[in-house]
Amino acid sequence: MTKTLFCQFILFFILISFGTAYSQQRADNIIIPEINNPRFKKEEGPKVYIDQGHNNFHQKTGRFKPFSDLIIKDGYRVDSITNLKKIKQGDILVIANAVNESNRRNWRKPIEQAFTKDEVLFLKEWVKKGGKLLLIADHMPFAGASNGLANAFGFNFCDGFAYLIKDNRNNPDVFSIKNKRMLDSEIINGKFGIKIDFLTTFTGSSFSIPKEAKGILKFKKGDYCLAPEIAWQFTETTERQDLEDKYQGAILNFGKGKVAVFGEAAMFTAQTITNNSGTFKFGFHSENAPNNIEFIRNLMYWLSIK
Repeated sequence: MTKTLFCQFILFFILISFGTAYSQQRADNIIIPEINNPRFKKEEGPKVYIDQGHNNFHQKTGRFKPFSDLIIKDGYRVDSITNLKKIKQGDILVIANAVNESNRRNWRKPIEQAFTKDEVLFLKEWVKKGGKLLLIADHMPFAGASNGLANAFGFNFCDGFAYLIKDNRNNPDVFSIKNKRMLDSEIINGKFGIKIDFLTTFTGSSFSIPKEAKGILKFKKGDYCLAPEIAWQFTETTERQDLEDKYQGAILNFGKGKVAVFGEAAMFTAQTITNNSGTFKFGFHSENAPNNIEFIRNLMYWLSIK
């Protein structure tokens, strides 16, 4: 890992712990190149709604703008939504890092649910009847805030910080065929395009999956989740969970619909952190994440097809 990239992650953790990441962490102002083989003709693809009604850390015109720009290039029609009950069957709903108002700038336990029981029941029925949901819940507090919604589909988050066994846990996480943390699926095996042999994530959460789900990014014995009382503040007594048979990405056919659950958000977008030393990149435009764009395209296509 380069010294610059290492400094980037150290800075990120410091900013988060002092609650200033909202101003320092932002979407990178990048131009998405034209896609030679878009999945759909321009503005003729499925409708994709990005949730911004639940204090989402990532929204269409904010930190998720690069994601929005990317899938627009692939022919999807993208909009934001605040009232989930306005969504229609066949639409794709993307929820990224929702959080309860009480925890929006208070990343300490207790972590309250971002979605009401009524919203959870509505989304469960919506998916069952044909809706498509991409649920992304990053490290604490986001994993905890979305766990009620995840539970409705059989997933269960560790509301903490998931790490692979490695020399420096501030490095990006690599899930690959080689290290046996990436599992075979139509998302990565070339069925939808380029075959993908590894994927890069940037410190997220972990979860268990229902038996009907298909894991994509899987942790190994010795990988671990740290679940502190306050985000990013770890001590010798911080709760630690071994992540054998836990996941950071999975897909599920649910009734007539589909659900994809991921425990890391930066992998889906392009962000920067700026300090006195310069501006540092993390996300799908990072030199460490050459396969993330194709993975996103494949995943969205999987969600879009019957």
